[in-house]
Amino acid sequence: MVRTERSFARRIDLTSLQLFVAVCEHGSIARAAQQEFIAASAVSKRLAELEAAAETPLLQRHSRGVLLTPAGESLLHHARTVLFGLERMQGELAEYAGGVRGHVRVHANISAIVQFLPEDLGAFARMHSQIKIDLQEHLSPAVLHAVQEGAADLGLCKLPATAMDKGLQSRPYRSDHLVLVVPQGHALSAREAIQFEEVLACDIVGLHAGSSISLAMRAAAAQAGRPLRQRIQVTSLDAMCRMIDNGLGVGLLPDRAFALMQGVGRLAAVPLAEPWAQRELSLVARDFAALPATARLLADHLTPAARAA
Repeated sequence: MVRTERSFARRIDLTSLQLFVAVCEHGSIARAAQQEFIAASAVSKRLAELEAAAETPLLQRHSRGVLLTPAGESLLHHARTVLFGLERMQGELAEYAGGVRGHVRVHANISAIVQFLPEDLGAFARMHSQIKIDLQEHLSPAVLHAVQEGAADLGLCKLPATAMDKGLQSRPYRSDHLVLVVPQGHALSAREAIQFEEVLACDIVGLHAGSSISLAMRAAAAQAGRPLRQRIQVTSLDAMCRMIDNGLGVGLLPDRAFALMQGVGRLAAVPLAEPWAQRELSLVARDFAALPATARLLADHLTPAARAA
């Protein structure tokens, strides 16, 4: 950190950031002061000190309140991030005081979360009740980015071919196979297997455009030189099944996820006869050997050899 950065950090205090956020949210110094039980003149002084530290105006003051300048918009974003991080830190420290002995931050894609993690994490939690697991669902690229940036200790996702170029390490986790989900009685429901090129004649209900399944479908359609008729995009597997059940298209799901979705609708599954339909999910870390002890315990628990034992 250069000298000017150290000077800026020393001139910024958390109370001023909290007051700045309050003023922005209320659009008025007077209303923010009333909410924070502090004199309006004291709030104004804090804001002036923030502007002096930033060396640029943060607010435009007028008779009816305040408006943010572009610099103020930027500071508001960063101030909320800082304050949210402090709240999380306070919460985690309180949990340590209450007996928690470690935290593991895990980011995973929806396939891993729906199909495998409930049982795997449940078994781990029963063996290590004093270790807290923070789990977040993200698309596979975002999972890799979080691990690379240190926002997650471990990631579980479908690895793209370029994953190792990011300097990450991986271990095998689980595998699944994609199936075509159709309404019962659909013309394709009696098939034992199907090529994806045949699916391209149907309207498709898909997940988020950045999901690994959507990316694989688009690549396969491009290779076949055919358009992908993806009319509907949803963010959850049960929403996809309900759309398909109501005749809005067909869709691709991992086989175990489809088995867990039974009861959502009157549906049938046909195995997809493509090499890319067999998928490997991986456990990812920046460096498994350098993980905190609690994260290493979970990583070992999630490897196939540990599960077999």
